Amino acid sequence: MTIPMIQAYDIPTELPKNRVQWQADSARAVLLIHDMQDYFLRYYGEDNALLDNLLANLIALRNWARQNGVPVVYTAQPTEQSDAERALLNDMWGPGLTTADPAQAAIVAPLAPEKNDTVLVKWRYSAFQRSHLQTLMQEWGRDQLIIGGVYAHIGCMTTALDAFMRDIQPFMVADALADFSRAEHQQALDFVAGRCGAVISTRELIQEKNSAQKISFSWLSAQILPLLEEDAGEPESDDNLIDYGLDSVQVMQLIGQWQQLGIELTFEDLARKPTLQGWWKLIEQKQVA
Repeated sequence: MTIPMIQAYDIPTELPKNRVQWQADSARAVLLIHDMQDYFLRYYGEDNALLDNLLANLIALRNWARQNGVPVVYTAQPTEQSDAERALLNDMWGPGLTTADPAQAAIVAPLAPEKNDTVLVKWRYSAFQRSHLQTLMQEWGRDQLIIGGVYAHIGCMTTALDAFMRDIQPFMVADALADFSRAEHQQALDFVAGRCGAVISTRELIQEKNSAQKISFSWLSAQILPLLEEDAGEPESDDNLIDYGLDSVQVMQLIGQWQQLGIELTFEDLARKPTLQGWWKLIEQKQVA
């Protein structure tokens, strides 16, 4: 009924063929760091190369996310869970965190969340269950979920399937996951690639997508258009974006994302001329400076 001790294994390097041709896009994505709590990682023991690789790749993904304005979301199970709240998990896994040292509920130190990150309470396998993850993604205008963490064939895979059923494109990062065994790790990758999402590597996401990321008018449009009202149509470059449903909260979120890309603009700057062309001129000026 408890989690087994986990031996190191080689992370799969030959990734399954994806049924879909989806491409991860930093303007559409949210990074989910799944259940990276001390409690779950302790089952890998000390000096486990698998855990070292997992942490290194997750840190790289988190840095990529912050550099590219991608929201970072964590899940963490609580230590205080009643029998009713835990319910069938008791039958499958025992009491879990409810009997653990509260300190073990913390996200592992190298991945500790920062003030702009979001930490969701995790109640079931799927990160969407009993959480406001989908609402947050809708507010952010995001429809892709990049998933890394533990355990690949349980919570990570279930979250990917749940995302798919909510019309959110899930991406499992093969080498930013860990599991009970290589076979179960591979099982999770095969299922997602064949049934509900795309499997990619850290290198593929960071090197190719980050190098391909160019600050352009098209990039700006891709950032803005998902935030506008669906029935308002697509604005021309000189149309007032406020008339198309863009609100002040969304503008502030954009400012925060752009600051991570080195584009330092204020709310007052953007409020002077809230059009795609007006904002692009401001961004061009910042890039030249």
